[in-house]
Amino acid sequence: MTPTLTPPAGTVAGPAADERCDRCNAAGKLRLTLAGGGELVFCGHHANRYAEDLVKIAVQYAADPEFNWRGADMMSNSN
Repeated sequence: MTPTLTPPAGTVAGPAADERCDRCNAAGKLRLTLAGGGELVFCGHHANRYAEDLVKIAVQYAADPEFNWRGADMMSNSN
């Protein structure tokens, strides 16, 4: 049996291996929870390209562990 880790309440799970970018259908690297509800998934290219706009509408994010999202610093500065 494989142990399962449950994330703390209020966190967002990172993109699953089979999830695709909502913009171009590449592999998902970033999942955003939007202020108005709902979620978006982006590939690394589009996540970084639109980082300044995405931090304005997102309340939480989760990135693939190997992906360095440029919006992460902007999200922590906006709180």
